[in-house]
Amino acid sequence: MKRIDSHQHFWDPRRGDYDWMPPDDPILAKPYAPADLAPSLRRCGVDRTVLVQAAATVNESEYMLGLADATETVAGVVGWVDFEEPSDHETLARLARHPKFVGVRPMIQDIADPDWMLRDDIDWAYRAVISEDLAFDALGFPRHLANFLTLLSRHPDMRVVVDHCMKPDIEGHSKESFAFWASGMKRIARETRAFCKFSGLITEAGSGWTPESLRPYANHVLEEFGPERVMWGSDWPVCRLRGEYERWHEVACMLTEGLSSDEKDRVFGGSAAEFYRLSP
Repeated sequence: MKRIDSHQHFWDPRRGDYDWMPPDDPILAKPYAPADLAPSLRRCGVDRTVLVQAAATVNESEYMLGLADATETVAGVVGWVDFEEPSDHETLARLARHPKFVGVRPMIQDIADPDWMLRDDIDWAYRAVISEDLAFDALGFPRHLANFLTLLSRHPDMRVVVDHCMKPDIEGHSKESFAFWASGMKRIARETRAFCKFSGLITEAGSGWTPESLRPYANHVLEEFGPERVMWGSDWPVCRLRGEYERWHEVACMLTEGLSSDEKDRVFGGSAAEFYRLSP
């Protein structure tokens, strides 16, 4: 089984459309290209990756497809179109014709209105994702869980993956916050066919994280979704805020050491290949 990193980024801040990025951040605010990631992929035995959008522009989607054309290890690209502009269905259809374009991700975590995803005027976009046979990456926080459940129930035929375990508050861990997150994730796992990305946990855990601080969250996701619907992702280079690629990969392997060999193959490759319909 080929190992697949289901979630990584390349960017160049000089492009000017990464509005969320602090301009003076010593880790994030610099270019990241395929050559920068390649050594980590080799060291961790990762064969292929899914390149995910980091800017709310179609231009960035086209930039990523150019990188994917030139980079053998990039198996798929998750891009962006404007859900508030119905004419972007034509853009989505055009992008979908590219053999490596596999899905879209609106940046819901950055939208002030938590009910945005349920607006009638953007419902066309979900129907377009389904009609173009693409995937949908659900990016949000625990406060979005109930609305995502509603959305997924409205569109049961849409292929959906929850990004970064829906970003639980690991750094400020409390019984209440864990219970709220765990309950919402359980409902999505049991009442929908969504997958979940085993990614982003070290970023949400803060600077003092340990493998054991992540374990309750990893265990819950693996128990509720099952390895057949969980896919590991690095979230590189964002993960570098809390640890290098190799360290997160090592810890992810530790957190899944109780799984069978076949189950590990699903988490570290098979689930992503199936969900995104990546070509061999």
